[in-house]
Amino acid sequence: MPTQMAILNIRNLPEEVHARLRVRAARNGRSMEAEARAILAEACGRAAPADASSLPGWVDRLYGGEKPADAVERLIAERRREARRE
Repeated sequence: MPTQMAILNIRNLPEEVHARLRVRAARNGRSMEAEARAILAEACGRAAPADASSLPGWVDRLYGGEKPADAVERLIAERRREARRE
């Protein structure tokens, strides 16, 4: 019996993130899709931030110091929307 695989589409990905993903994939000899899978697998292997106070540092690491000014607020708002749907 074949293993089910999920599909994930990412909307509203900033162009600069897309460009950095393309460069990172090339450096690692992978397609952008394979690179995104590797990043997600590695990131999801770790525990989520324990509380909201750790979120700004996590976002800084995620964006490599080049985050949009409202990145933390957008992530918090997105999580709140997800929580309402759960």
